Amino acid sequence: MIRIHEIKLSVAHTEEDVRRKAAKLLRVEPSAFLRFTILRRSIDARKKPELYVVYTVEVEVAGEERVLKNARAKRGQIQTGNWNPYRFPVSGERELSHRPIIVGTGPAGLFCGYMLAKAGYRPLLLERGQDVKTRLADVERFWQEGVLHPASNVQFGEGGAGTFSDGKLTTSVKDPCGRQREVLRIFVEAGAPEEILYDAKPHIGTDILCRVVENLRNQITAWGGEVRFASQVTSILCDNGKILGVEVAKERIDSDVVVLAIGHSARDTFQMLYDRKVPMEPKAFAVGLRMEHPRKMIDQLQYGENASALPAAPYKVTAKTGSGRGVYSFCMCPGGYVVNASSEHGMTAVNGMSYSGRDGANSNSAMIVTLTPEDYGGTGPLAGVVFQRELEKKAYEAGGGAVPVERYGDFRRAVLESMEGLDSQGNLFSGITEKGSLQERYPDFSPAIKGSWQFAPVHDILPDFLNQALVEGIDLIGQSVSGFNDPDAFLSGVESRTSSPVRILRDDTGQSALRGLYPCGEGAGYAGGITSAAMDGILIAEKVASLYHPVVR
Repeated sequence: MIRIHEIKLSVAHTEEDVRRKAAKLLRVEPSAFLRFTILRRSIDARKKPELYVVYTVEVEVAGEERVLKNARAKRGQIQTGNWNPYRFPVSGERELSHRPIIVGTGPAGLFCGYMLAKAGYRPLLLERGQDVKTRLADVERFWQEGVLHPASNVQFGEGGAGTFSDGKLTTSVKDPCGRQREVLRIFVEAGAPEEILYDAKPHIGTDILCRVVENLRNQITAWGGEVRFASQVTSILCDNGKILGVEVAKERIDSDVVVLAIGHSARDTFQMLYDRKVPMEPKAFAVGLRMEHPRKMIDQLQYGENASALPAAPYKVTAKTGSGRGVYSFCMCPGGYVVNASSEHGMTAVNGMSYSGRDGANSNSAMIVTLTPEDYGGTGPLAGVVFQRELEKKAYEAGGGAVPVERYGDFRRAVLESMEGLDSQGNLFSGITEKGSLQERYPDFSPAIKGSWQFAPVHDILPDFLNQALVEGIDLIGQSVSGFNDPDAFLSGVESRTSSPVRILRDDTGQSALRGLYPCGEGAGYAGGITSAAMDGILIAEKVASLYHPVVR
């Protein structure tokens, strides 16, 4: 097998052009390829306005040694070898008295259930929320009428919080075992576009993700698994340091294995586990605000004058303040929407979401600052939950139940006035003019928000040190990304659910000190996004399969 890297083509090209370029490098005809697979595709915009699309491909040809000898390519551009596909290991010898239980049907729970069901373990998946179709209706009702369903919303229900997001499938997790590729392959098998297998920044979009999630569930049940909705686990059952099962309402369900794949918003479950003395600890997480710009502006900044020839542009920006705090973009949604992602009455939290076409008028991202337990104070492992709730209550009050929105110029002015224009080191901010240009260049620019919104004092939501860090960070980013800190950009809040504020401890076997309990995924503190959560679900399925064989007595 031959891999060819750095095949660079102009934006206007076809797949046949890629084949011809690969064949030219190998000095063969395209018809000589017995197999041709695109492994990676990315956009190179470093020399704007010249834009290129760069490919890595894998080909199979007869007489490989001869072909390699005649090939003409840059050093390191061609590699050879055999790359084996991921294989799920089943090596356990213990008997299961009851089928495994998986709590939660976000990416971690679904992929853990998928792998175990495929291997014959017949898992039972318990989800507090509703199936994805019912959940869609509940979420739309909340956005249109303000009627919140506490167990079926943007945070809870089949597919987890990622169902209402941009559907990004990138991750920075090191993956020597091939789990990431397997996650993408399974997504495609369940109806996602094949491009996610090779796009450098793959995404699905919430519209496609909803269909994919339903297909994954149907496959789990076809293999003998079971999925129950409106089935919140209210207690775990244990004795002598070992899990015995769970309670759903007043129903007891026995099991040797309970995979705890809860989401990062399962605050009542965190409290129940804490009361049962399941070992956990507070962890760092990040909070901030959503920031919106016109999509055309972001596309122009990223791609230059040829922006219209390419999909909506993503970005990733970072800055370090004078006090050493990092400010960075998170969950960027090209051509997307800010969404009211609340899950508790009297509280407002926001997130970002895109459809697969990414064709909305605005692009947004969370601009966030990382917090440590020392920053948010309090005592005990649930101190971060307390801090999140305080911010969400302030956001709710600021917007009167609607999503509060403030122009960046007004936000910045209020923050500087509160601190007399000084940062925590006593230095003047680099500053920007108070004259905005976004509204002049894009007269139709307005907040793109799912759910009701209103202009409000967003600067009253976060503590002063976070507001100050955001202003300093956004202004620094504006020095290199023209217009990013324009006074007419919109901020909305509060972005408080970036990741879990808690880590439920587990050992090398994947288990808690309470044996048989397997903390898993984002809510347990071991992932940060759809793909990493799905990969952790696969990892925990492997851990279960390494101890138990599939036959249940």
